[in-house]
Amino acid sequence: MPRWEHGSEERLKQAALELFQEQGFEATSAVQIAERARVTTRTFFRYFRDKEEVLFADADALKETLVHDLLQAADVSEPLRAVTRTLAGFDWGRLGSRESQHRRNAMIAANPRLLERELVKQHQVADGLGDALRRRGIDPDVAELAAGAGVQVFRTAYQRWLAGDDDTDLTTMIETVLSSLAVLVPGARSRPG
Repeated sequence: MPRWEHGSEERLKQAALELFQEQGFEATSAVQIAERARVTTRTFFRYFRDKEEVLFADADALKETLVHDLLQAADVSEPLRAVTRTLAGFDWGRLGSRESQHRRNAMIAANPRLLERELVKQHQVADGLGDALRRRGIDPDVAELAAGAGVQVFRTAYQRWLAGDDDTDLTTMIETVLSSLAVLVPGARSRPG
């Protein structure tokens, strides 16, 4: 069995997702994942601290990218829209096919421990985006609200996009959810800011 070779991390991720699909998350061990990926268990733990981390391996890099993109945004005068534009502008295809993202999302939703971890990661993204808005001069209370609401709008749109079987793009889904949000707030502008 190879000890440390190029491509091990990607093979481990693929093996983990296959095993989680085949036998369920709880029934899958790090040892099984390593065996499927043709690496040692020690190699598994060089990349991931536990099997849950396989599903969240890209979360920190994703947050850093989103915060960077918001800091570089041309206009943040409408903070909620700036947050949703930033989230919509990310290339979500880099995280895998729509189908694989859908399977990952369903697996997380079905496991309370994974769902808790996912919600913590989403909260960390909202905190990072809120901090970016504050650094861009937005009032701290407005920044926090815009970041939290923007992440929730995105989360709702993302789940609809994953579940959809049509060609509707994520940006259109986000606009639809923003329109729904405007209906919930009496007297809100037609384009929430």
